[in-house]
Amino acid sequence: MTWSNLLQPDLILQNSVLELTPDTIRKYGLKGLILDVDETLVPVKAASASEELQAWVEEIRSCTSLWLVSNNLSESRIGSIARSLDLPYYLGAAKPSRRKLREALKGMNLPAQEVGMVGDRLFTDVIGGNRLGMFTILVEPIVNPGVALRSHPIRNFEVWISESLGATITAKNTNVHKT
Repeated sequence: MTWSNLLQPDLILQNSVLELTPDTIRKYGLKGLILDVDETLVPVKAASASEELQAWVEEIRSCTSLWLVSNNLSESRIGSIARSLDLPYYLGAAKPSRRKLREALKGMNLPAQEVGMVGDRLFTDVIGGNRLGMFTILVEPIVNPGVALRSHPIRNFEVWISESLGATITAKNTNVHKT
């Protein structure tokens, strides 16, 4: 698999994960979603899920299985968020490692090609999902109010590197498919 294929999300949302709808999930035949936590679901320092996120999870749970897989090592923080959403979780995943992603797939009892990996980072979430043959969904980060995306040099660097390697990352269209 080439670097451009590893870094190419199947779907790019121009907004946060909250824009991912049951219709979109059904359109791509997804039966499960593995969700990153930090900046995909909550800002980095948040210790609980917002009411808006809780409502989104309830809506999405009606059409697909959900699992949280985070690189974060904080059991108290990630566990608290997972419990507030009533979702199973793994922490310390070391994505793009596939180990805990495979465990989540096993927990869902679903094949990788029927599960979407949803995250805000190319070098962790997208590569990890693509390495397993999952449907990868890149979302805009959820950040604390007043923090501009430009202040995220790692994300900006990932996009620059990915595009220089041939991946199409800029969300001009909401649907970008691998070739």
